[in-house]
Amino acid sequence: MSAKSSPSRGIRLKSSDPGRRFAVAFDVGTTTIAASLVDTGRGARVAMAGGLNPQREFGPDVLSRLEAACRSAENLQRMMRLVNGELQRLTGELLSTAGIRMEAVEKIAIAGNPAMEHFLLGLPVTSLAFPPYRPLFTSGRAINASTLGWDANVNAFVFPLPGGFVGGDLVAFLYGQGHGSWVMGHGISHPSPLTPHPSRLFLDLGTNGELALMAGGKIYATSAAAGPAFEGGNLSCGMAALPGAISGVEFTGDRVTVTVIGGESPIGVCGSGVITAVAGLLRSGILDCTGRLLRPTEISSNLANQVNEIDGETAFVLYRDAQRAVYLTQEDIRQVQLAKAAVRSGMEVLFERAGVPRDSLQEVILTGSFGSILPLESLKNVGIFSEKMVKIACFVREGALSGVENALCDSHGFEAVDRLATSIRVIPLSGNPAFEKHFLEQMNFPDS
Repeated sequence: MSAKSSPSRGIRLKSSDPGRRFAVAFDVGTTTIAASLVDTGRGARVAMAGGLNPQREFGPDVLSRLEAACRSAENLQRMMRLVNGELQRLTGELLSTAGIRMEAVEKIAIAGNPAMEHFLLGLPVTSLAFPPYRPLFTSGRAINASTLGWDANVNAFVFPLPGGFVGGDLVAFLYGQGHGSWVMGHGISHPSPLTPHPSRLFLDLGTNGELALMAGGKIYATSAAAGPAFEGGNLSCGMAALPGAISGVEFTGDRVTVTVIGGESPIGVCGSGVITAVAGLLRSGILDCTGRLLRPTEISSNLANQVNEIDGETAFVLYRDAQRAVYLTQEDIRQVQLAKAAVRSGMEVLFERAGVPRDSLQEVILTGSFGSILPLESLKNVGIFSEKMVKIACFVREGALSGVENALCDSHGFEAVDRLATSIRVIPLSGNPAFEKHFLEQMNFPDS
């Protein structure tokens, strides 16, 4: 049974109903962690919580954390303690919100990219950090949370890892979109939205961008090291999609309007704000196709007043008040450029490997920790989507988390998840000449 979303603040449950059973779902991202409490009998989400991944003290991206874990066993153990401590804290927050006890939780399930799942389990990561970049396990792992250091005796399922840097989060995303039932022939109880053999592209844009192409009855997948720019990480004023983050930027003539999560004064900018800002700068002619921010003397509109030198670097100011300025620097824009080139090049490699022309796609399904539903036109403006892709694309909130919830609520869910993972053909990009060729081609933004 699929888990149906309810307001993220949660539903206060009556403690007088001891027969109801619950499960906790996690999507462990490199930058953020999303968690939800699910009533498995009704297939309904009853509470949701989230937070930053505390492993960020070892670096903002996967590679920096892999390097730290390879340097010492102590670093790896600390990463394990940090992430499991946060998962247990989020579980407590969910239970408190819903007004139930831990004894009512019968199971948990966790999905993440290969590095995050290895850190979670405290497994050595040498095989991921060096060629041939293989995870230590490919099937889902059934364990007890107590073995991870939790103060709870509850069964846990860690999602399978198809291979390379294609992880359990992509498997969860695909499963949540009905692909588990297509593979198994039964499985999830809600009708699958997928027709038998369509041509569909799935994109999970985050620090570890994961892509899957379904074509001719097969699934091809890859992972592009996009870096944290799509989630607002590692940027001058970047932040996760939390209250105070600019989640949208709109350019109207000489005026720049920002949308802020929680309606508060801006303190930073998250992924959706970054992408809409860059798209707006391109449309307004403040940013050229090579990714260069124009100097104020090159700009004929009043937007020239928002191009400043900040700490010796050219920057465009999105918002300023008496306390702070929120801006994008030239280097921030370069990070977005690299991320979009990596993702678009990964897409092109999948199209070529599957023998599918891009224009033959029937649907594009997008998810990610952006902070808001992205205007799809912005993805075209920065060069990730083509014109046709904009027309056939849809955005799915919490794609991986919803898939974890669905697996928890279905009696055959974990079997279907494992079967789905084995059906995925992983296409590595590291050292791939086709990827390197496309990456160079895709570095520039579209020339409007």
